[in-house]
Amino acid sequence: MIIVIDIGNSTAVLAGIEQDRILFTGEVETNRSYGVSEYTQLLRPILQGRQCQGAILSSVVPQITQAVCQAAGDILGKMPMVVGPETKTGLTVDVPEPDKVGRDRLVDAAWAAEHFPLPAVTADLGTATTLNLVLPGKIFAGGIICAGLQTCLNALHQRAAQLPQLELEIPEKIVGKNTAECMLSGAVAGTAAMIDGLVASIEEELGTPVTLLLTGGGGKYVTHLLRHEHVFDPDMTRKGLALLYQLN
Repeated sequence: MIIVIDIGNSTAVLAGIEQDRILFTGEVETNRSYGVSEYTQLLRPILQGRQCQGAILSSVVPQITQAVCQAAGDILGKMPMVVGPETKTGLTVDVPEPDKVGRDRLVDAAWAAEHFPLPAVTADLGTATTLNLVLPGKIFAGGIICAGLQTCLNALHQRAAQLPQLELEIPEKIVGKNTAECMLSGAVAGTAAMIDGLVASIEEELGTPVTLLLTGGGGKYVTHLLRHEHVFDPDMTRKGLALLYQLN
């Protein structure tokens, strides 16, 4: 079993993976003020007693990467491999500054390149919504970054005095009858329409259809609204991390 740790802007998700099967999952808060002791307390109930071949960690929050890595290493007795610029992904990263591409984006792209027909677009719906294009030959060709679902709702509440703070849920109808319904439709249905539109534009730019892969915590809210044929796998990033562990 490989232990994978995916540190996002809101949560750090952990999983145990064996031959692409998810054996367990857990998550903890991403808190930039926490150190090794706090993360040890949070991770211990999830990782204590787990027997693993090794561990791998990807992070988009540099402030806590080392603390989480040290805490996990102390509990497991094995320090996780940290995904970085030198990590083998199987991809050719065709952008001017490859070292600045988010590690999570490359992990998703690596999984897509290994398991699906190319060209492919991965859409990862978290704090940000990221779309990444993978061309034949396993070439990471760049992508698109937008605000995430909950980020959109939070921004409306923070910037508009009469709009409430809402938690994500699936809107029952596209046309809302009250403020909350209108906001949810805008965030959720709007994101689905945005993804459909962006993928259509990518296909027009390439002159060929793409395989669309959907993942991330927000994926479950939009998968039924997408008109483009797609594969939804909420564990794609975790599986991609296990793949990178094997490649390295």
